Amino acid sequence: MSQVLALEDKFSFIVVGGGISGVTCVETLASLNPGVETLLITASPVVKAVTNFAQITKTLEKFEVKETLSTELTARFSNLTVVNGLVTRLCSKTREVKISDGRVFKYKKLCLCIGASPKVIAKDHPYVLGIRDTETVQAFEDKLKDSCRIVVIGNGGIATELVYKIKCCDVVWAIKDASIVSTFVDAGAARFFLPNVSKEKTEPEGPLKRRKYQLEDDVAGQCSTKALGCALGPDWTDSIAGFGRKDNSRYLEIEYRVEVKSILTPEEVKSRNLTVTELQRDNNGGTNDKDWPVYVELTNGKIYGCDFIVSATGVTPNVKSSFDSDIEFDVADDGGIKVNSYMQTHVTDVYAAGDICHAAWEHSPFWLQMRLWDQARQMGHYAAKCMVADLEGQLDDVQMDFCFELFAHITKFFDFKVVLLGKFNGQGLGNDHKLLIRVNEGEQYVKAVMQEGKMVGAVLVGETDLEETFENLILNQLDLSRFGDELLHQDIEDYFD
Repeated sequence: MSQVLALEDKFSFIVVGGGISGVTCVETLASLNPGVETLLITASPVVKAVTNFAQITKTLEKFEVKETLSTELTARFSNLTVVNGLVTRLCSKTREVKISDGRVFKYKKLCLCIGASPKVIAKDHPYVLGIRDTETVQAFEDKLKDSCRIVVIGNGGIATELVYKIKCCDVVWAIKDASIVSTFVDAGAARFFLPNVSKEKTEPEGPLKRRKYQLEDDVAGQCSTKALGCALGPDWTDSIAGFGRKDNSRYLEIEYRVEVKSILTPEEVKSRNLTVTELQRDNNGGTNDKDWPVYVELTNGKIYGCDFIVSATGVTPNVKSSFDSDIEFDVADDGGIKVNSYMQTHVTDVYAAGDICHAAWEHSPFWLQMRLWDQARQMGHYAAKCMVADLEGQLDDVQMDFCFELFAHITKFFDFKVVLLGKFNGQGLGNDHKLLIRVNEGEQYVKAVMQEGKMVGAVLVGETDLEETFENLILNQLDLSRFGDELLHQDIEDYFD
């Protein structure tokens, strides 16, 4: 379809956001209803698309995220138009969206997929870098290659993967929790990981998997530079080298139960006669007498010098975005726009999907919302189905996708495959559950969350081949009481596959 548009064009569907949820949404809309015109508004000509999708079990899926030019989308779908620009105004009364170049588009159904922004400590500080998108990852690479020591703040997936990726540079990892990776795993699994976390990493692991699109100047000039970055994919560390400038060594020091108290300049450290903390390795002689460009004071009183600080402390949904609107969205405590079981906001004909939304419907007993890539894809796909059905007056016939029956996520930490199922950390169960754990040091960690003799969640680390069996046990709610505490010491797959 021609990209030369009038001042005001009408579309049945408009989707805002070029991330996984937005691109999945428009792909689904264009496929389900090829006779209906669909518009994608994105701040960058580069968008994110799912590739190499694999359905591993009923609810567990694995895929990669590739960066692609938006023109590839329009080449695939004749009923899809993509415009690059920032939304400056949304008017629900007239069903109009205005973008930064002054163009106005009318919609019948609108879906907001504008994601979330990183919570950055000391925002705009020259020595603090927030990691969220490919632009900031490139900045990280540029800084790291000239660095001997960095401080990483945060305990989620990005911080965890980053800490493990870094080579030839010392790392101080400051977390507010009592164990690493606590967003995803319990303290027992964290102890299982520790031997791998601290091991030296000096050699390249192989060729880099993919790199960011480099835009031509005339294309890049169409977009706001502050919005140009494309968010990370689930395999994002495969695209970075992770080398600092130390010679073939890396030392990791983890500080537990701490937060950042202050960020100090070298002059402040000297004028206040503050004592700088040595790395434990350097107690026998090291590089602590080095003058660092920045210092981090932690709440436990320790002060570390470093070349720069990485902030990876979670995200905030982009509800309070830069555009004006006549809408006061109903926002949940986590900052997301509340959506019902059809992905609808409380505003007529306005939907939301991905990181920006909060799933406000009554959840399945074994599902929970986490702002992860697989849920962004699932929400974008499901929102599109609901929008099409709503346009055709058949919304009541839509059944919620099966992926919302059971939380299921697959990832990799410290070179171990990690599968999370159901209430994997006993979320919302209080004390009314018990844990069964089986550990094969250095190979496998298996945890089953049990309630009244039935499995309600699981953590599988390593090549256990138990994901499908455990998925069935949770979904079918089979009574496993007869196995007692020996459940994980049986050949479970022989019983229940």
